[in-house]
Amino acid sequence: MLSVLRNRTYRHLFTAQVVALVGTGLATVALGLLAYDLAGPDAGSVLGTALAIKMVAYVGLAPVVAALAHRIPRRRLLVAADLARAGVALGLPFVGSIWQVYLLIFVLQAASAIFTPAFQSVIPEVLPEERDYTRALSLSRLAYDTESLVSPALAAGLLALVGYRWLFWGTVIGFLASAVLVVSVVLPGGLGGTTAGPIGAQPLSARSLAGIRLFLSVPRLRALLALDLAVAAGGATVIVNTVVYVRDQLGRPAGDVPLALGACGGGSMVVALLLPRVLDRVADRSVMLPAAFAVAGLLAVLTAVTAAGRTADGGGWRWPVLLALWAGFGAAGSLILTPGGRLLRDAVPPADLPAVFAAQFSLSHGCWLLAYPLAGWLGATAGLPAASAALAALALAAAALATRTWHTPAPAVAHPHPQPRHHHPAAR
Repeated sequence: MLSVLRNRTYRHLFTAQVVALVGTGLATVALGLLAYDLAGPDAGSVLGTALAIKMVAYVGLAPVVAALAHRIPRRRLLVAADLARAGVALGLPFVGSIWQVYLLIFVLQAASAIFTPAFQSVIPEVLPEERDYTRALSLSRLAYDTESLVSPALAAGLLALVGYRWLFWGTVIGFLASAVLVVSVVLPGGLGGTTAGPIGAQPLSARSLAGIRLFLSVPRLRALLALDLAVAAGGATVIVNTVVYVRDQLGRPAGDVPLALGACGGGSMVVALLLPRVLDRVADRSVMLPAAFAVAGLLAVLTAVTAAGRTADGGGWRWPVLLALWAGFGAAGSLILTPGGRLLRDAVPPADLPAVFAAQFSLSHGCWLLAYPLAGWLGATAGLPAASAALAALALAAAALATRTWHTPAPAVAHPHPQPRHHHPAAR
């Protein structure tokens, strides 16, 4: 897997991705603590709204940006997006009201909607060999899992020395370092994209709708969408309400927030490392469907654990149980998401893969757009037990729908060239 790092251009781009991810991870922890300062027990509602804004930016702006990106030199586009994200992070430590959080988050995610598609589009040209590109996709997935473990641990260490607002400065450094690394290489092709080929020549709306229609016409891919909804139900609980569970429900210090998030990242990373060997012997369906039911079960346990109400003694036995549940959410999510790229690849002919991956990206983010505000708003208005119970029911319904839709393992589509196993980052 690491052999692709011998390519200098890819090595610099991959390093840029990693440092930007670490900076984003620090901002995630700091944003949760900032929301708690501004809204107290209603912090989950603030984070739910902020993350819904993120999903709107991703789903709404990314296709528009992708259609226009070919007009701008790719390196200039990536650097401009990094600088915009650094500028937003620079302003977050000085936020004093909730509406300012929402505004800055929208600008930040709009810049990310520019950066991410442009970054992903250049990697196949930097690594034109399919084997190298496959390894790059796997390495990218491992980077996401590693970041989810390293960033909370780094945040915990920094919080022992400085206030949480200083974490935003780490985010600024990450985005600036990413911009410098992008500037240090010459990217293939001068512009941000291409309109070559029959699909690329179509209008954006027609291209997007064609991909969605194709995606929804394949039973296994409809099942994958339901599985994405189950992942979103568990993931939204972790991302939106961790700060409320740790600080308000269990009465633990701010430094324990990144520890809980790190437990989720640790569970995901362990599965990502072990799963390739498992998938050599076990069908994707036999791994993904039980994991979706596990998400529902974990949420049901969380409902029971939190039903007793707040504690002032650090949570007692409930603190290690919470860490175990968070690790379980990470593991179950990885069991579903890691084989997702294989499922997409094997479901359609190679010519249809770009449209199907684009459709999956938009539809899966739509699942998170539903789950984020449900976790935040319901938790703030009806209480955390009610929110986790509702999300458990959502995950259970999604798992049952996926099982009914994907009722038998289907043979892979015949491809005209060898298809090594890989995991596409869009499945993240």
